[in-house]
Amino acid sequence: MDTIDRYARQTQLTEVGAKGQARLMASSVLVLGCGALGSNLASLLTRAGVGRIRVVDRDILELNNLQRQVLFDEGDVAAGLPKAEAAARRLRRINSAVEVEAQVSDATSRNIERMLDGINLLVDGTDNLETRYLLNDVCVKLGMPWIYGGVIGTTGMSMTIVPGEGPCLRCVFPSPPPPGSLPTCETRGILGTLPAAIAAVQATEAIKLLCGGERSPSLLSLDLWRQTVQQVKVLRDDQCPTCGQRRFEFLDADRAASVSTLCGRSAIQITPAEEVRLDLNRLAADLSSLGQVSHNGLLLQFKPAGGDLELVLFPDGRMLVRGTTSEAAARALYARYVGT
Repeated sequence: MDTIDRYARQTQLTEVGAKGQARLMASSVLVLGCGALGSNLASLLTRAGVGRIRVVDRDILELNNLQRQVLFDEGDVAAGLPKAEAAARRLRRINSAVEVEAQVSDATSRNIERMLDGINLLVDGTDNLETRYLLNDVCVKLGMPWIYGGVIGTTGMSMTIVPGEGPCLRCVFPSPPPPGSLPTCETRGILGTLPAAIAAVQATEAIKLLCGGERSPSLLSLDLWRQTVQQVKVLRDDQCPTCGQRRFEFLDADRAASVSTLCGRSAIQITPAEEVRLDLNRLAADLSSLGQVSHNGLLLQFKPAGGDLELVLFPDGRMLVRGTTSEAAARALYARYVGT
């Protein structure tokens, strides 16, 4: 394939050039989360010619995703595909010269360092603050640059973090806000065009760093509906728990089973305390007499007879419980059907 022709418009830029393009093609990027932000990010970086892209996402596709998640279509939803796998298939068709790896997994303190093995840069496509504090911890620990991004309603933010060269996320936001104190995508909604705008900022920052450029020193805040932009220059805090004192509180957290409410839906995720590998074929056989089972080799969907809930099980032991926001009910269902 003629890479000169494919990237001609990009290499004409003095900011990139042939040397910059060569650096992009030799780089590896982790796109963590493949929803509204991540799907746009993965598409832009694949088209730019980043040599290797690892796409990680814990979720499966739903019809409401199509309003803003640009890599997917109705066929992907009908097939019940995990987002990471559907994204990887589309990205390989966009640019066959890019090595695309899909991981259907949840980022936790147990596995995040392995996810970053062989990676030069992390871009944030996640949908919750707790995961972002975990990313900040691990990237500061490893000295790896990462690019924060977030969207809600009509506003979005982005910040480029290069450990040792400026502030980290906790210099700006020292602690996560209390639960319930901020709106969510379920309560506030998301303008469909907003993730594309913020992802474009993040992807540009990624291309800039990978080509050898300098980070942008500001936290950017954009209200796309009102067309207002704010740039806030943030200074490094020498007393920051993470980059100042090198305390990695989120990375070193107790490795207990976690329960989390997923953004934008009535659903609970259970993540087991220890890493496991579920035999989905055996589980499908065990559950077949108890309700409706669908198994595509990548995940198992189960609707217990006589109920309105749906359970989605992944090989890494995670379970999504759709149709409830009760953590207790989700835990009980996990114990009932998975056995731990």
